[in-house]
Amino acid sequence: MRTQSAVARGEESLWYALPAEDIAARFGTHLTDGLTRTEAEERLRQYGPNTLTVGRGVSVWAVLLHQFTSPLIYLLLAALAITLLIQHWTDAAVIGAVLVINTTVGFIQEYRAERAMQALLALVAPMATVVRDGVEHEVPSSAVVPGDLVVVRGGDIVPADLRLVRATRLEIDESLLTGESTPVSKGTEPLPASRPIPLAERRNMAFMGTVVTAGRGVGVVVATGSATQVGHIAQSIQRIGRQEVPLQRRLASLGRFITFTVIGAGLVVLVWSLLVGSSFQEALLTTVAMTVAVVPEGLPVAVTIALAVGVRRMARRRAIVRRLAAVETLGSCTVVVSDKTGTLTENSMTVQRIWAGGETFALTGSGRSLRGEVQKDGQKVSITEGSPLYWTLVAGVMTNEASVTPAGDTYEGRGDPTEVALLVAGAKVGLWRRALLERYPLVTEIPFDPPRQFSASIHHDGSTERVFVKGAPERVLAMCDALLTPDGPRSLDAAGVAQVARQMASEGLRVLGMAMGIGEKAVHSTRAGTPQGLVFLGLQGMWDPPRPEAIEALRAARRAGIRVLMVTGDHAGTAAAIAQRMGLTSSSPRVVTGADLEGMADSTLEQVMREVVVFARVTPQQKLRIVEALRRQGEVVAVTGDGVNDAPALKSAHIGVAMGRSGTAVAKEASDIVLVDDNFATIYAAIEEGRTSFANIRKVTFFLVSTGVGALISIFAALALGMPIPYLPAQLLWLNLVTNGVQDVALAFEPGERWFVHQPPRPPNEPILNRRILERTVLVGLVLAAGTLGLFAWELGRGADLDYARVTALTTMVLFQNFNVGNSRSERLSAFALNPLRNPFLFVGTVGAVALHIGAMHFGPTQFVLGLQPLSLESWLRILPVAVSVVLVVEVHKLLRR
Repeated sequence: MRTQSAVARGEESLWYALPAEDIAARFGTHLTDGLTRTEAEERLRQYGPNTLTVGRGVSVWAVLLHQFTSPLIYLLLAALAITLLIQHWTDAAVIGAVLVINTTVGFIQEYRAERAMQALLALVAPMATVVRDGVEHEVPSSAVVPGDLVVVRGGDIVPADLRLVRATRLEIDESLLTGESTPVSKGTEPLPASRPIPLAERRNMAFMGTVVTAGRGVGVVVATGSATQVGHIAQSIQRIGRQEVPLQRRLASLGRFITFTVIGAGLVVLVWSLLVGSSFQEALLTTVAMTVAVVPEGLPVAVTIALAVGVRRMARRRAIVRRLAAVETLGSCTVVVSDKTGTLTENSMTVQRIWAGGETFALTGSGRSLRGEVQKDGQKVSITEGSPLYWTLVAGVMTNEASVTPAGDTYEGRGDPTEVALLVAGAKVGLWRRALLERYPLVTEIPFDPPRQFSASIHHDGSTERVFVKGAPERVLAMCDALLTPDGPRSLDAAGVAQVARQMASEGLRVLGMAMGIGEKAVHSTRAGTPQGLVFLGLQGMWDPPRPEAIEALRAARRAGIRVLMVTGDHAGTAAAIAQRMGLTSSSPRVVTGADLEGMADSTLEQVMREVVVFARVTPQQKLRIVEALRRQGEVVAVTGDGVNDAPALKSAHIGVAMGRSGTAVAKEASDIVLVDDNFATIYAAIEEGRTSFANIRKVTFFLVSTGVGALISIFAALALGMPIPYLPAQLLWLNLVTNGVQDVALAFEPGERWFVHQPPRPPNEPILNRRILERTVLVGLVLAAGTLGLFAWELGRGADLDYARVTALTTMVLFQNFNVGNSRSERLSAFALNPLRNPFLFVGTVGAVALHIGAMHFGPTQFVLGLQPLSLESWLRILPVAVSVVLVVEVHKLLRR
């Protein structure tokens, strides 16, 4: 069976273009009796179970080992080994705690973020109804085979990809695959084979994992397991590895730089110490102490805390972070690839424009509000019974299968969002369906069907019957002989009305035509399914309005240099109108459709993306292709999505952002961040917090590295000048603890600064220590070394003993860093412009560190262990102005570089 083999291999076939009889013949099945039990068992052996292949899953050990792949972690492991070797247990415990905290947090976050494939299993229906030997059976969905005749009803999950052969008022929610926000009405007629039909327009197909919302259908299974559309997505997810984010690259680069610097410096100190007569053990101890003092072992924990603070702040702004590094990545974002429905728009169809009796009216109120009024030229219009406007609204309410339940000024709607919008339009002016049905009792109705392009209902009206019809304007116009005007029926200018409908559609509105008929011809033709002799009433135009806060967020994103591309499964015209209304472009945008992308070369696509901001009717593979093209261009890409079809793009992007309300479990598991409110404005708020987190990481890094640079320069300078090293090994370790123990963590809590929120995105290859910060780090290191060594030499020169001089040097370095933490609070703003209580944790930590050092100088045990002693008032009076100098030097540097 050649065709079935093709299905087993997952090859694409134009099943939607074949008549039902040809489908049955190709699969060797009967359109009434289905397969025999024996045939089904044979095909199950041939093709295997109808399940998704999810690979080996997530390896716990692989994720755990991945936490130890940073050069900085290698250095800390080496320092841990040496401190254990020389039995410095306290230092070993500190370094070990840093490693444990960093590994634990990283492992939890990464393990949770690698489970996207598991969520796909929930899409497979547990049971399926199949027809075998002419009888309906319930079987496990895994037993469904190609050629099976499957029955689906409202509430069912479709168990495999089906070519529908019978459909009765069948509607299926395909949003997880296509991005379409409304259920799709299904039919059975073949579709044209002359061009590829997008997934969203394959009206005679039903796909695995989609949900039947209404009606009943029967279909022949044309693909199972990995050959289904969901199976293709599963394979895409498996092929895509987790992307390395900019922060990981920056930290790795910084770690390599520090590693090579420390190793080189350590070798110099070790050799020099041996040359000047130190014992090997003494030289090794000095080298290890210097290494531990220089290495910013607090950096991994401080980075983790800075990101965790960002996670907490994002949660307050309704963005839930699943992967810790995603916090900073959002701050580096250069392009956001956004869905339309629910993210940029309210995901609530609303009637906004009505054309009736030759006049155009506006209907106010949007979102889920029942408040609103009809206006003309900005003035409220009263609804007169019997007017064209009245009957246009009544027709939308009467020919309707949805329901609306008021809840204060809002409502709960059930059914097709388009029909809900028509009910709400009537309710805003007092035309409630229940009251109208009491006046015009329902006789019969013809539900909407895609091939017919209309729905109709017949109602009692006293002694006669009245017909209402709604549908595609061109289809409804063909049923009408006249147009209702305020003066009664007049001759119909069908071309003129069609032009009005096209104009409304060009503005992004979904337009429906309304008609009405009384009399034998209208009633009998409607009962026969081909209404004729009707009077055209008017048009209703509706759309999914943009979120006002999303419009402002888009403006802010542009000011911050972030490009926003709209990639949607919706129609090109609707997408273009929304893009223009939201300000994505100043003029009517060029829209590239999925059909355009089919034959487009990658080089052409990359050029197109520099000019185009709207992509419509795209498939999952095309969305993934757009993301990959952006990444090749060096962009840092954030992608939003809610459906299963979005999962490959979410995982391929530097940062995937899933919708919390409308998002599927698959999308959420493939993402890094979940938006609680599905709102683009929340994405921009998260970008702000991401930039704050990176700024705080940079502050922490500057603070920690400048300490190490100062200690390193002072040691090298002392060795070069033939002076004793100004610190004991234990004092170097104490310096590391008292200057970096609390302040580095406290810097992670710094609030955001408005100036960098509106800056262009950082270049993806910009290091943590950029040129400005690197200059400042070296400058501060020189100031720290010069001040410390100068006072050390002063004390020795005036006759103080070496121990006293070392305490002076150590205290100078401690105070230097406690003043320098004020410099670290902002990259550009003056330390004097920042309220010290704006970050109370930092203020208390700094004061506490100074108090801790002074206490250690007067406490017997620490005096013995660290070689400390109290300093005279004269020494303090010399140390304080020297230590303050670091603030003045950095203030000058900020002024010059600002």
